[in-house]
Amino acid sequence: MDGEQGVRGGGSPRWWRHGPPWWRGAGDGRGARWPWPSTLLVTFFVLGGSNYAAHQQVGERAALDPFARALLVVGSGLLLWRHRLPVLVVFGTAAAAMLYLGAGYPYGPVFLTVALACFSAVVAGHRKAAWTALGMLWAGHVLVAHWLYQWLPPSKDSAAPWGQEGVIAAWVVAIVAVSELARTRREQWARERAERARAAQRRADEERLRIARELHDVLAHSISVINVQAGVGLALLDTAPEQARTALSTIKAASKEALGEVRQVLDTLRTPGDAPRAPAPGLDRLPELVSQAAGAGLTVEVEGTAPGLPPGADLAAFRIVQEALTNVVRHSGSRHARVRLDHDTDALRLRIDDDGPATGADAGGSGNGLAGMRERAAALGGTIEVGPRPEGGFRVLAVLPLKVKTELKVKAKEDGR
Repeated sequence: MDGEQGVRGGGSPRWWRHGPPWWRGAGDGRGARWPWPSTLLVTFFVLGGSNYAAHQQVGERAALDPFARALLVVGSGLLLWRHRLPVLVVFGTAAAAMLYLGAGYPYGPVFLTVALACFSAVVAGHRKAAWTALGMLWAGHVLVAHWLYQWLPPSKDSAAPWGQEGVIAAWVVAIVAVSELARTRREQWARERAERARAAQRRADEERLRIARELHDVLAHSISVINVQAGVGLALLDTAPEQARTALSTIKAASKEALGEVRQVLDTLRTPGDAPRAPAPGLDRLPELVSQAAGAGLTVEVEGTAPGLPPGADLAAFRIVQEALTNVVRHSGSRHARVRLDHDTDALRLRIDDDGPATGADAGGSGNGLAGMRERAAALGGTIEVGPRPEGGFRVLAVLPLKVKTELKVKAKEDGR
């Protein structure tokens, strides 16, 4: 998705943010491909360029012979291993170039192989090895050009001007600088890829938790109603068939609603990004929730009215009330619950009370249900308090902000980059 945004939304191209395709895996010997095309191209260029340089330096440097060409081929051929063995390659190309220059052969593109080997070594993280190889090559050239030239070919050669050493030193510094810049950019690409991977994993985890919460809330509530009504229907099937029919009708309505909401969640999974076919439930469906609870034998008293809420907060509030009433049906001996809605300009407060007593060890609800309520509130910057009431029974108190906090908006924008 990040790559598509980079293409469709403008900005820097994908390869500039992710790294060029030919660089992927550089420095990782296990995943890097053999760079045959580039190595062959460099070899032909070095041989051709050195042959041209030899014609331009006739009488000044030694003529190219089979040994000189062998050194050029060896130095270029070592580049084939520059991604797998960068340290060996940078020292090998420097040694081949040193032998070539020490034998008095013409100056030319022989330094290109050392530059490429140094670049690969620095990018792969072997900075000291690259610097050492270049330093040794430069120091060796100084010795040959200003001291050992008397005993080395070509004969009657004179010392090289010191200005030439300054030019060579400048080229060495330029090679190191470009290599360091490339290494820095590659590390930045790696960090960006890791950050995108973490963001994608975080979004996937959040989506998985969201779907788990939706399925839990839908199924737990509906199955609780179905379970209670099934028990009523079985108990009254022989003695009061009409009441049993009513229980079966309630089971049918609850199962139909559960199937519809589960289908909506599954449709979201199959076609991510599409608008849902049905609006998400909100507090406007609170009377319907009260009616379903009444079908399960629970009388619910509602106090207060809900303000206009954003879709996310509206869904969270509805699910919190739904889960709290489901827990009363499943885990409380009370057949009466109270839902109070109170709000000001900053927050909506939901309070769901029952008189108890608890009917089992899971008083207040299952771990998944309570965790889901806390996650829904936390996602909006709100809070959830659950626990026994001093006067008996159980209370769920939720505080949901009516305005999304700035840091949550920033986080959403960062995840959507």
